[in-house]
Amino acid sequence: MKRKRNEATIQISDARVYAHTPKSYKNYLLHVPFILRIIALILVIIVLARPQTTNNWQQSEIEGIDIMLAIDVSTSMLAEDLKPNRLEAAKEVAAEFVNGRPSDNIGITLFAGESFTQCPLTVDHAVLLNLIKDIKCGIIEDGTAVGMGIANAITRLKDSKAKSKVIILLTDGTNNRGDISPLTAAEMAKSFGIRVYTIGVGTNGTAPYPYPVGGTVQYINVPVEIDEKTLTQIAGITEGNYFRATSNSKLKEVYEEIDKLEKTKLNVKQYSKRQEEYQLFALAAFFCVLLEILLRNSVLKKIP
Repeated sequence: MKRKRNEATIQISDARVYAHTPKSYKNYLLHVPFILRIIALILVIIVLARPQTTNNWQQSEIEGIDIMLAIDVSTSMLAEDLKPNRLEAAKEVAAEFVNGRPSDNIGITLFAGESFTQCPLTVDHAVLLNLIKDIKCGIIEDGTAVGMGIANAITRLKDSKAKSKVIILLTDGTNNRGDISPLTAAEMAKSFGIRVYTIGVGTNGTAPYPYPVGGTVQYINVPVEIDEKTLTQIAGITEGNYFRATSNSKLKEVYEEIDKLEKTKLNVKQYSKRQEEYQLFALAAFFCVLLEILLRNSVLKKIP
C-alpha cells in the first residue's frame, strides 16, 4: 500500500529536456505577420487622412471692405436701351463684381417706392449670387426712393467694424418717393464714414419701354430722366464718384472702375503651395501586406 502511494497516479510528458535546444528562426518570425498587418492598417488610416505639406509666406495688411449694392427695381428699369433691359444688365455686372471680390462682405438693398434689404452683408457669395438672380421689378411699390435706398444700406453698414464701408447705388430716375431726401441720406452716410458711388443707368434721349397691351407687348419711347445733379452731389458729399452708364459696356466699365478704386485699399501678398504626402505611406502599407503574404506562404507556411 505504501509503495502505491509513492507512485504517480497520472503520468504526463515533460519538455524540460528540450529547454536548452537551439530555437529555429521560425520561432522569431511567428508574430511578424500580425505586426505587419497592424502596421499596414495604421498606414492605410494615415493615407485616408491625406497628409499634406504647405510651404507659404505672407506679408500682408488686409483692410476689410464692406459693400452694399443698392439697386433700383422700379418698373422703368425694364426699359431696353441696355440689353436685354436695364435691370438684367445691372444684375449681370453686379454678379461679375461679386465674383471679383471673394474676400469682401457684400449685401444687397433694393428700392423702388420703398426700400428693403434683399441680402445682409455676407461672405457667402453663392447665396448672394442666387439672390441677385431672383431680383425683379414689381416686388415692391413702384417709384424711385433714392434716399430710402441709401438709408436702408446705411443701417446695414453703420455698425460695421470694417475700415472701409461702401454703397454702390444704381438708379435710372429721379427721387420721387420716400421720407428721406437723397442729400439727407448722403449726410447720414458721411457721418458714419460710408462712401457712396452713384451710377445713373440709361441712354441719352429716349429709350424703348415694353408696354403690355392686351395679350401683346408694344414698345413706346420714354424719355430718360436721370437726376445727375443729385447723384453727383451724393457722391461728392461722401467722397465717392458719380458714373453714367449709357450701354452694357459702359456699365461694365463703371463697375470695373469702382472695383479698382476700392482694391487700392487692399495690400495682400501671399504664396502658398500644397503637396500631397500620402504616396509614401501608401507604398509602405503595400509592402507590409506583400511581406505578410510572402511570409505566410513560404517560411511560415503550415503543413496540412
